[in-house]
Amino acid sequence: MNRALRLIRGLIIFALMLSTLVVASVVYYMEFELPNIDALNTVQLQVPLQIFSHDGKLIATFGEKRRIPIPYDKIPKLLIQAVLATEDQRYYSHSGVDIQGLGRAAVQLMLTGRKLQGGSTITMQVARSFYLTRHKTFGRKLREILLAIKIEHRLTKEKILELYLNKVFFGYRAYGVGAAAEVYYGKPLNELSVDQYAMLAGVLKAPSTLNPLADAEAAEKRRNHVLIRMRDQGYIDTAAYDAAIKAPLNASYHETQNEIKAPYVAELVREQLQQMYGDSIYTDGFKVYTTIESSLQTASNQSIRDQLLAYDQRHGYRGPLENLGVPSFDNMQEWESVLQKKPVINGLEPAAVVEMTGQTITVLRADGSLKVIPWSGLSWARKQINADYLGARPKTPKQIVKLGDVILITSTPQGYQLVQMPKAEAGLIALSPKNGAILAMTGGFDYQLSNFNRVTNAQRQPGSSFKPFVYSAALEKGFTLATVINDAPLIIENTTDNSLWRPQNDTHQFYGPTRLRTAIIQSRNLVSIRLLALMGMTYTVDYLKRFGFSPAQLPPGLSLALGTATVTPLQMAQAYAVFANGGLKVVPYAIDTIRNSQNEIIYQAKPLVACTTNCNENDSLAPRVISAENAFLITSALHDVIKRGTAKRAKILGRDDLSGKTGTTQNYENAWFAGYNPDIVAITWVGFDQPQSLHEYGAVAALPIWMQFIESALKGKPDNITPPPPGIMNIRIDPATGHPVSPQNKNGIYEYFMEPYLPDSDEANQVYQTDDATYDTNSPESDSESIDSGVHDSNRADDEGPKSDENNEGADY
Repeated sequence: MNRALRLIRGLIIFALMLSTLVVASVVYYMEFELPNIDALNTVQLQVPLQIFSHDGKLIATFGEKRRIPIPYDKIPKLLIQAVLATEDQRYYSHSGVDIQGLGRAAVQLMLTGRKLQGGSTITMQVARSFYLTRHKTFGRKLREILLAIKIEHRLTKEKILELYLNKVFFGYRAYGVGAAAEVYYGKPLNELSVDQYAMLAGVLKAPSTLNPLADAEAAEKRRNHVLIRMRDQGYIDTAAYDAAIKAPLNASYHETQNEIKAPYVAELVREQLQQMYGDSIYTDGFKVYTTIESSLQTASNQSIRDQLLAYDQRHGYRGPLENLGVPSFDNMQEWESVLQKKPVINGLEPAAVVEMTGQTITVLRADGSLKVIPWSGLSWARKQINADYLGARPKTPKQIVKLGDVILITSTPQGYQLVQMPKAEAGLIALSPKNGAILAMTGGFDYQLSNFNRVTNAQRQPGSSFKPFVYSAALEKGFTLATVINDAPLIIENTTDNSLWRPQNDTHQFYGPTRLRTAIIQSRNLVSIRLLALMGMTYTVDYLKRFGFSPAQLPPGLSLALGTATVTPLQMAQAYAVFANGGLKVVPYAIDTIRNSQNEIIYQAKPLVACTTNCNENDSLAPRVISAENAFLITSALHDVIKRGTAKRAKILGRDDLSGKTGTTQNYENAWFAGYNPDIVAITWVGFDQPQSLHEYGAVAALPIWMQFIESALKGKPDNITPPPPGIMNIRIDPATGHPVSPQNKNGIYEYFMEPYLPDSDEANQVYQTDDATYDTNSPESDSESIDSGVHDSNRADDEGPKSDENNEGADY
């Protein structure tokens, strides 16, 4: 008996020691071998990059996973109850492991011989999703159980639920309940109804097969099961259950809705972020706030779209995309399918002509609806015979389209209109001259059509829009706006091949002695060339570096005076900002602030600020590159370009604080307008990606884009006129000679002068007579040949076509 008791006691002691050893081993394993779960308190979920405008509107999202992290206290209680009702109904009563659930799973294993899904609590799922693979083994299950127990001892139930509901996959790239609500219902999570919460909870069992887009019937069945469990567990009453069970699914796929269209900005910012932070930008939840003003960006997009379509219409109709044959009731469905396969680009949608009357056409749209296009939406469509000629004006729709033609249409306030995809492209950049902030940027007609950003990457000749920089160099050297230079023929010899260049004004006329202000206003080529020759190439090229131009961009010959440099619109915006802010050089930038996933600021832009008085001591000041007096004189002359020069059509804007310059290059391949006031600089460019003639001047092709944009940008804002700086004097002169005259002289006009170069000095009074001048140059290629503007008309008796005196006011290259 004693022996038996000793044996029993020994077994008990052994069992206790073994148990202690096992417990100690488990504790050791949990503490030292299992992953450290403290990081779960500050875990960084994979959240996509979001880019916003300066006023907080979403521009773009980059990243494979859609996730909108939501803190526990912002997750609707009904959703939590729906999840717990089916995923873990004893969640608040267990310590990470549900013994009942594990027992049920074990019984299933013994009966079927298969490892079936089941027995995993929400805590175990959190352990698995953060630390383990999905490969089902007994070893992994044991680690999952031990990790779950460890997690329950370190984290609150609320924190565990928050991690789970933000981590779990819901199908269609949606991770977490916030993204799932947006993907399936296009609404924030807190705006969903009971039946929708039940649907989301039901998806969790099998996200790829039980979501309402993959299998609506299975999803509804699962949703109803969730609703039954919610009712049975007292989360909803019978009335709420009855209403929810009858509700339709109403689920459809919702893309992330950008609030503002700025894809060229988004890509520029993404590239810069990639250089700064690498590939982590797509998963670290960065929120990037740009300098873009949403209202200005919208105006920029609209201006490019409207005016490129207008340009395209001025140059005739090129015909349909294709013809589908004779329409009938039998082939309408087939036609719809054809139309649905064609993209809608920038509001230009495909349609098929199914009926015609004497003055209208009826078209079939991709959605099966019919639209009538009135004659006002068709009459523009003169046939484009070739790049130089248009046909006669059409009188009936039959002269434009045929039944079965697939065309492009767009909606306008006056109804639907026939359009076509523009072949020409354009770019617009607007920035603040006060600090270089990019306020708006449109790099082409549509990013879907072409992702090439013409604002930042298109190196083109600026034509006469470059002349103000040359004239600024002249003012620095002692010339004045009253300096007279002879506008007369000249011959330039290319010493490389002994060829001769005879540059001309666009009008093929010579105007004799001309003041520099007049030369700028009327864009006189010969005066500009002579001015550059008098200054010298070395001095001028060195001076132009002040505006940010590299000598490599500048040709080493006198054609530089006519704008044969190669520049981007962004560079031109930076350079014109020097005039707009009074002589200071700012640096364009697009990223203002970057916040991490904890909403902490990790980057704040510190731009160079154009300031000369009462400056903030924390600001970095922009360097002065030209004098305030020089900038004022150029601005004054460019104001006259709008008031009475090549850009005088902009007078319709009714503002007195605008200055700018048109630009057209050889063979009309590039059209520019650069304009500004003290608050904004805007540059517009129009041309073809593969250079060819636009057949229009900058004043006709580019200026209207700028006008439409600037009218919107400055709407409701008072004129901001720059006063003359202290070193400027206003003196009455003889307009023919530039010499000072008495106030009683009736022919006299007032002109601004910098104090060091007043008109009573010999240098300022000099008339530069350079008749019969011959210069050497190694770069004769330039804007030397003058070509008729506009599209020539093959039916002159019917219509004079687009060529007119109004178009010729832009003769400036």
